[in-house]
Amino acid sequence: MSISIPELSLNDGLTIPSIGFGTYNLNGNDGAAAISSAIHNGYRLIDTAYNYENEGTVGEAVRRSSVPREDLRITSKLPGRYHTYEKAVTSIQESLYRANLDYYDLYLIHWPNPKQDVYVEAWQALIDAKKWGLIRSIGVCNFLPEHLERLKKETGVIPSINQIELHPFFNQEEQRKWHEENGIITESWSPLARANEVFGNETLQNIAESHSKTVSQIILRWHYQLGAVAIPKSASPERQLENISIFDFSLNDDEMNTILQLTRTNGRLKNQDPAVYEEF
Repeated sequence: MSISIPELSLNDGLTIPSIGFGTYNLNGNDGAAAISSAIHNGYRLIDTAYNYENEGTVGEAVRRSSVPREDLRITSKLPGRYHTYEKAVTSIQESLYRANLDYYDLYLIHWPNPKQDVYVEAWQALIDAKKWGLIRSIGVCNFLPEHLERLKKETGVIPSINQIELHPFFNQEEQRKWHEENGIITESWSPLARANEVFGNETLQNIAESHSKTVSQIILRWHYQLGAVAIPKSASPERQLENISIFDFSLNDDEMNTILQLTRTNGRLKNQDPAVYEEF
């Protein structure tokens, strides 16, 4: 029996589950099996990207699933090399062809690529693709407040969601606060950080023991209580179930704050600072 996941409402009215499933490096038949297993276990928000080269795998998993398409929320992302308007439109169409889907529920600009400085053009392509019915909701990844302000100023449309690096070692307090003040949902990539390091953290282990939960469940509950949508990935059906079994307990304020205090000024996993990082 699959687990029921609470939902959140985006600023454009679309509802999404409060935890999703990441698919990076889940490719081919094994990947389709892992993703269809996740859907069977209760995941309804599935995250992919043009650059993951597995949109077709995600589409195959959707077709294998007994869950109606309208009950799923499928996300993909525009790569940095296709930010100009015409290339962005073509890429969105190509993403749909790869997955053999009629529409994406969410489509995001993967990185702002500020040196190229054409992310506003890419954003306009997403706005139009939404008008054409190719996308239900549009958002971004890794955009700083300055980038988001510019989108709003130049197009009048603010993203529904911003997917950012967020985990106990990099809690993004100021960014999350900006999102909340401006009606943007925060989504967390790499929500469990580096697994070996985070699972061995004594502070997290102690909190987990006090709740008779695993460290991953504690971290994912922390994301949920922050109001952030985590997208953990696992090919293991057992771990998939573990990762969404977080709605039968809660962390108290002291525990939430203790985890927040684990953050580091240099906490990014791969030093990918959106102010300078350029995605291909």
